[in-house]
Amino acid sequence: MTNPKQSALQEPRRLACSRCGTEFACDLSGSCWCAEEAARLPMPVEGEDCLCRECLRKAAAEAASAAD
Repeated sequence: MTNPKQSALQEPRRLACSRCGTEFACDLSGSCWCAEEAARLPMPVEGEDCLCRECLRKAAAEAASAAD
């Protein structure tokens, strides 16, 4: 029989950034690196999945510039 606690733990997803293709991990437990970022964007943008740290920061800067 499978231990429910073990099956609830998931390995981090391996992703490729939707914009640049850089590979990174996404921890579905809620402790993903993106939660530590000051910038928050509505995700996902249509046709995109998660972004790497650099592309997220660039997109946030572009969004802030557009809002000014």
